[in-house]
Amino acid sequence: MANYSLPQEIEVWYIIPAIRSELSKIFTKKYKLTFEKTGKILGISKAAVSQYINKKRAVKFKLPADVKREIEKSADKINENNKNAVNEIMRLLKLIKISGYECAVCRKFNKGIIKQCHMNPIERK
Repeated sequence: MANYSLPQEIEVWYIIPAIRSELSKIFTKKYKLTFEKTGKILGISKAAVSQYINKKRAVKFKLPADVKREIEKSADKINENNKNAVNEIMRLLKLIKISGYECAVCRKFNKGIIKQCHMNPIERK
């Protein structure tokens, strides 16, 4: 049997880090927040923020432009109120699932297994 990753693993290993990376860049560049403050908002260490900024994490998957625009909107809401962070990240994950981008990532990292997958991203709302 081939090795493969479940959709939840794809989310944890590739998609969530890509979202955090984009948010880290926005918070530190646009809003001039420190790595420490950014980390507290995102629930990660300041070292993780540094790795995202310096492209040492979350480099295997590039987010599409439309998702990046949604991340920018989320960053604005989170900057207004840090308590929005979890809800906004969850909103972004749902958007990525519904749009089918999660399946694109799965195809890239689960070569061959996608033929056996009968998941319809629209049904995973």
